[in-house]
Amino acid sequence: MEQILELIKGSLAVSKPDLFSIVLSLLIATAVSLVISQVYKYTHRGLTFELSFMTTLVVLAPIVAIVMLFIRGDLVLSLGLIGSLSIIRFRTPIKDTRDMVFLFWVIATGLGCGTYNWTIVIIATIIITIIMFLLHFIKYGQSSNVDFVLAISGKSDYITNDIYQIVQKYTKDNQVRSKETEQDFWEVIFEVRFDKISGTITDELIRELRKIQGVEKVSLLAPQIALPV
Repeated sequence: MEQILELIKGSLAVSKPDLFSIVLSLLIATAVSLVISQVYKYTHRGLTFELSFMTTLVVLAPIVAIVMLFIRGDLVLSLGLIGSLSIIRFRTPIKDTRDMVFLFWVIATGLGCGTYNWTIVIIATIIITIIMFLLHFIKYGQSSNVDFVLAISGKSDYITNDIYQIVQKYTKDNQVRSKETEQDFWEVIFEVRFDKISGTITDELIRELRKIQGVEKVSLLAPQIALPV
């Protein structure tokens, strides 16, 4: 057993970092994380953008690098780190899966800088940055169709045929989600899909529906929380 522990300690044994290496590791981690935060800013789509998350990206990499500098060659500290991390609970939900990718990116950057793999960190950052911008410009993963929720209501008799004809005329696909009728009020909600959304198409659709006698309100809503921009 003692021999096994000696082998483990020997494999982890690394010369203590000098002051220049420590400062250089932290500077590289901070500089690379700044680049990553800017990539996140310019390639982000949707309404979930938060400035505080950019600050997190910048600070996280040097912090991870510090942790790696602490545990270099010390088996006891590495085991203590694992034990301390087991009691940490992250209760902030990740709204976008891309945010998780950027978090792993800065963590990997901190790990690389903390172990003096500066060349790998810089080369990997350049390649991943090119990939992220390429996916952003070609709009990879973004559907060509656009889905909306169309709500129509009025206070007279429900005119089924006129409404269906107009909805089918301006949409690629449509489906009734709900229908509510009372004595002097009715409301119908459609799930509609457009080939390519434009202000002209939506304006004409709403204008035609409002021309129908008895229609008082027409609303076109996007069901997604995070809208592509």
